[in-house]
Amino acid sequence: MPVELSCKSEYALLALLELAAVYTSKEPLQIRQISAQQHIPDRYLEQLLATLRRGGIVRSQRGAKGGYLLAREPRKITLLEIVACLEGFDAQTKEQEDATKFTKTLEGGIIAEVWQEADQAAKTILQNYTLQDLCDRRDARQQLDLMYYI
Repeated sequence: MPVELSCKSEYALLALLELAAVYTSKEPLQIRQISAQQHIPDRYLEQLLATLRRGGIVRSQRGAKGGYLLAREPRKITLLEIVACLEGFDAQTKEQEDATKFTKTLEGGIIAEVWQEADQAAKTILQNYTLQDLCDRRDARQQLDLMYYI
């Protein structure tokens, strides 16, 4: 059973990659710029960025040259933080709810333990990756693609 990335998290990560690309310039990006680059509906992106702003991942800047910027360096924003902000899960509560689904029998308890291990492993991986890691991978792939076409 593959771990699935929600559409909400995928769109948010794409938008955050755009913001990370311009982080050092300190120039904000407008919703329409991000939307056009990553093919994300404007209204949906607006909602996602508002959630990320409330979560302290992005900040907004008002004015004619306003838009959105990362609130911190890309290397200081973990993928777990982003997904948790968007999906709104409380890790302990969700794990406890999942565990009680199966624990009515010995076999169910064993299944719940394995699922908790898988959940914890996924969280550990997401905690170990940052937005900067995604940027680095993107840059490396772009270099490979460029070399391939030369």
